Amino acid sequence: MALIELRNIRKRYPAGEQDVEVLHGIDLAIEAGEFVAIMGSSGSGKSTLMHILGCLDQPSDGEYRFAGQAVTAMDHEQLAWLRREMFGFVFQSYHLIGTASAWENVALPAIYAGVSREERKQRAQALLTSLGLEERLENRPNQLSGGQQQRVSIARALMNGGKVILADEPTGALDSVSGDAVMAQLRSLAEQGHTVIVITHDAKVASHADRVVEIHDGDVINDTRHQPHQQDRAQPVSRPPRQSALPDLGEVLEAVIMALRSLRANWMRTVLTLLGIVIGVGAVVVMLAIGEGAKQDVVARINDRGTNLLVIRPDRGQQRVADGVIATLVPEDAEALKKLPNIRTAVPEISGNVTARANSKDVSTSVQAVSEDFPSLRDWHPVSGIFFGQQDMNSYAPVAVIGQTVKANLFPDSDPLGQFLMLNSIPFQVIGVMGSQGATDWGDDQDDVVIVPLSTGTLRLFGQNYLRSITLAVQDVSQIDATEKAAVALLTARHGREDVRVFNMASLLDMVSETQNTLTLLLGSIAAISLLVGGIGVMNIMLVSVTERIHEIGIRMATGARQRNILQQFLTESVVVSALGGVVGVVVGILVGSLLEWLGMAIVFSVPVMVASFVCAAGIGLLFGFAPALKAARLNPVEALSND
Repeated sequence: MALIELRNIRKRYPAGEQDVEVLHGIDLAIEAGEFVAIMGSSGSGKSTLMHILGCLDQPSDGEYRFAGQAVTAMDHEQLAWLRREMFGFVFQSYHLIGTASAWENVALPAIYAGVSREERKQRAQALLTSLGLEERLENRPNQLSGGQQQRVSIARALMNGGKVILADEPTGALDSVSGDAVMAQLRSLAEQGHTVIVITHDAKVASHADRVVEIHDGDVINDTRHQPHQQDRAQPVSRPPRQSALPDLGEVLEAVIMALRSLRANWMRTVLTLLGIVIGVGAVVVMLAIGEGAKQDVVARINDRGTNLLVIRPDRGQQRVADGVIATLVPEDAEALKKLPNIRTAVPEISGNVTARANSKDVSTSVQAVSEDFPSLRDWHPVSGIFFGQQDMNSYAPVAVIGQTVKANLFPDSDPLGQFLMLNSIPFQVIGVMGSQGATDWGDDQDDVVIVPLSTGTLRLFGQNYLRSITLAVQDVSQIDATEKAAVALLTARHGREDVRVFNMASLLDMVSETQNTLTLLLGSIAAISLLVGGIGVMNIMLVSVTERIHEIGIRMATGARQRNILQQFLTESVVVSALGGVVGVVVGILVGSLLEWLGMAIVFSVPVMVASFVCAAGIGLLFGFAPALKAARLNPVEALSND
């Protein structure tokens, strides 16, 4: 049984409405260990025949059998195995990868054979040394002469054993001395048992072979044997095994190494590609940190006021009385509300603006007339002096507790305790000074206030008994909604109609949290769009990269790369550049967020957000890199090799 059998092989190429047939029913058998020259003029079809022999191309018709196996029935995986394990190519134009060193070019087939990096490096160095290139191991192709590049090509063909050496015009680009040296090396390989097939138009080159097959216009016109075939020296061949569909860890690591090398070779383009991902990821990190910071800031403010509070106010739709006060709530309502279950305290309040005078100074300030439970309700206590008590309430005592702003305005250089201030010409003795509270969310100064007993305020300052509000503090916040309904029912029964409105601080907190979550989601969506745009940029760059590296893809396929290897390589490059952009983007986001925090903005970073941003960046690389990678994997090896 011949090693290679061609039966009625035809090859046609589309050309307009009709196909052009290049090979016209070729019949050819080549024994293992033969040194054969296929000779013909330019356009005779010899290169097409070599592409079919080397499984770089498929015939249009006919049967091709290798070691008894039907090659035309093999899938992409099996054809790649043949190119990787059985064939070694020596091309006229060398077809070396320009960014790789001599030994890395030689070791290329072993990558796809699953050989470890150290082992293939040793083997590649040994092959180059045997070919006299021991001092050129780290040189790139542009640092080698034509003869040296061709010897690198021969070493690459032998990397995985090279049972069959296919040499296409191996001396065509060399001077006579280098050409003779290359032919001598091919002769030596034939004597070692390799099956050597040389494609040439030069009779002098063909004379080195034991057998010459002449081809003209797609037909074999002569088949001459000059030397008898020595079957005993032929190297044994094996059959393609079943291949695993899943890559192993070694393949993945090699893909990452090659991806990093490719990205480094085009570092400027890599930086520009990274920029889109960096901006997108950084924007997500910063925007969500801003949104979460704003949310927690607002929630903290509400918590400071108490989430266990129910504020009851008159319904403005009710009939008004003098001075614009709605005649609804009275102090007795607060006493009745105190008796409801789950009520810790109930604080009635009347407030209004007055003119305060002390030490020959007049200021306009706010007066709050409240009960003695006010400090525990707001968790706001005097920092000096005392707060009035039940006895002061019962005796209508003209005492007052002032805020820090009132103290600063009326008593800047003295202790106000024990001194008197006039409120609308009525004297009140200062018995305490409250701690600082700062401004409200809407900008009012909470420290610009004078607090007096409710009884004294209703009698001496406001002249009426109707309340502005009653604030309830509940014991169990989980039951606050039920307590709210009970309070409304009680007041409706007391007033004969429902004439109040209740502001539930816990519900307000929920509403604010939901609003802030919506705003955070909006900010995150805007940032995610920029990340998506970055992903489109990655896809665009990867498409350009595939277009620029079609020739490299053809070399890798000729040396045994499977479709999955090509897909994996370009997909890995896309994921690596996106993941790298994700890491840099997270760092940039942290730096920008820290700067904003230093400038006074509320910022809260989230580790899950950072991790999710990085994962999304890598996922975008996987998603947007798939189409370019698939395009590269589906390239025809012959067409890819011919693309310079």
